[in-house]
This record gives sequence, structure tokens and C-alpha cells, in this order.
Amino acid sequence: MHFDQRTQAALREAGLSDGEIRAASERVVEATGEAADDLEAFFADLDAVYSDMDQAHSAEEFPEHAVDYLDLFTHADDIRGYLRFDSWGVPVTGGRVLSEDVVELSLGPTVNDRVRFAADRDAL
Repeated sequence: MHFDQRTQAALREAGLSDGEIRAASERVVEATGEAADDLEAFFADLDAVYSDMDQAHSAEEFPEHAVDYLDLFTHADDIRGYLRFDSWGVPVTGGRVLSEDVVELSLGPTVNDRVRFAADRDAL
């Protein structure tokens, strides 16, 4: 089950049955998988994206990045993976779709920040 023991106890105290808690847990796992699929689909057909990533070597407010791929996997409510640009890459430790035009990824070491990406600079 996805929920830890404290969360399960709190859900029981709130009146949910074990079956309802199990169903909610399964829905969280499904929603996480759907979010990962949506994030990968966002990057799949794009050769370049724009971001609000703070980069020391860029004067642009919203720098452009050539994208090779986004590869994600899920475990319970965790989304993890790797975002590969043309000449570098970064681990992904979470993400969500903000709109049809903008997604947000939590990027790991070297960036250590939540970064919004868009296919169009004006969307940021």
C-alpha cells in the first residue's frame, strides 16, 4: 500500500474503510503513472524547450535547451528519471503538468530546483 502507517490510521479515523484506503492508494499510483506519461509526452515531439532555469552561462531570461529525451519511471507516488539535453543531463526527482503548454520538473544535483519548461518562450 502506498500510504504509510500514520496516514492509514488517520484515514481510518476519518471514516475510510480498509478497502477505501486501498482504492485511494491504487488511484494515487495510477495518477502518478499518468503524470509521468504526460510529462514524457510533452518532451517527446520537441527538439527544444525554454525554461525558467537559472543558468550562469546564459543571459536569456528564459534560456533555450535542445532536448534529447526525458526518461521517467514511477514507484508509488514518486516520479524519477533523467532529462537529457544536447550536451548535458540532470536527474529528475518529481514533476507535474501545469498546463497544456507548461510543465514543471524537480531537477536533482547540479540544478537542485523546480524548473518550468515550455515549448514557447511566451508561455513562461
